[in-house]
Amino acid sequence: MQRRHFLARAAALPFTAHLGQLRAAAPQSATPRLLLVFLRGAYDSNSLLVPTHSDFYYEARPGIAIARPGQAQGALALDSQWGLHPALAGSIHPLFMAGQTCFVPFAGTHDLSRSHFETQDGIEMGQGAQGSHSSRSGFLNRLAQALSRDGHSRATPMAFTGQLPLVLRGSLPAPNMALSSVGRGGVDDRHSQVIASMYEGSPLADAVREGFAVRDAVQRSVQQEMDQAGRDAISAKGFSLVARRMAALMRERFDLGFVDVGGWDTHVNQGGATGALANRLEELGQGLAGFAQEIGPQAWRHTVVVVISEFGRTFRENGNRGTDHGHGTAYWVLGGGLSSRAGGRIVGEQVEVSQKNLFQNRDHPVLNEYRALLGGLFRRMYGLGPEPLQSIFPGTAPQEFSII
Repeated sequence: MQRRHFLARAAALPFTAHLGQLRAAAPQSATPRLLLVFLRGAYDSNSLLVPTHSDFYYEARPGIAIARPGQAQGALALDSQWGLHPALAGSIHPLFMAGQTCFVPFAGTHDLSRSHFETQDGIEMGQGAQGSHSSRSGFLNRLAQALSRDGHSRATPMAFTGQLPLVLRGSLPAPNMALSSVGRGGVDDRHSQVIASMYEGSPLADAVREGFAVRDAVQRSVQQEMDQAGRDAISAKGFSLVARRMAALMRERFDLGFVDVGGWDTHVNQGGATGALANRLEELGQGLAGFAQEIGPQAWRHTVVVVISEFGRTFRENGNRGTDHGHGTAYWVLGGGLSSRAGGRIVGEQVEVSQKNLFQNRDHPVLNEYRALLGGLFRRMYGLGPEPLQSIFPGTAPQEFSII
């Protein structure tokens, strides 16, 4: 194989040669599992979690507001203050009513750049505003390292992405694979053997073989799921199908996962109860509900799914019936083991949704900082002490939300 062909094939590898390290035992049903879902593009949380009690909301959004519960295409009542987008009636709303979903409004980062890339990178690094920053260290990788040092069974991470995301970069090897690309070519068995033979006799030989072995195992598992999903029209669509594949893999092999979903930058024609954003929310909701169903009731009781975005969007709609880059947003937390104080509730610090409480007279404020929120969640999930939590989120005190 010529060098340029080798480099092209190697760039397409779904797993890196570091995978010789991935020999951890398959997680048991009671093993804590965490999936982080990143909505890239800054989704409009004011359409997802609708402040139905706020007259100002309806004044600020004459063209895209979601109607109050009881009205045509109205929000689904969650409590006296908040409603849920009607596109999630068949997916997230039942999980919320069953106590398996909660929402954290006024959440996010204190970064004020309003830049997608800068804020996304800052969140994934999780290193805070003070001190040195390194793009080689993401907070999920540091979490996996902390679990290994703290006497836990070593976490087995997986990024369901085409490239290794910043959040999983670090000294602990982590694989990545875009499940939507399964069955679309790449490095076949013949080329795998050629590449492996090039490393024979070198220190990387075992790692390369193990990498291909893990890839093959994932391919077989995913192909089986694809064959089954082909008879189910709903699960064959977009994120819903990918989410079911992720659930199967996290049930059997991985216990720390990451996936990102794009398309949330809605400057123009965002829509209200129907339209572009509603369609995306419906697909996302179906995927998350499918994940919960596919992973199975035993593992689901010990699984937490956190849905975040880099920031929110402007509270007022713009002249193009869309919204612009904002600040505070709403996080979703799903799982079969949420506490009674969180499941089926809106949690975290909150203020009245009114013009006087807007940040810079345009956005939701950030009252629930993401590192403090996730730090508190990791403490509850894994029993981590102050020292490992500081290694994950330096300079941040974990905040107790009693989510699990």
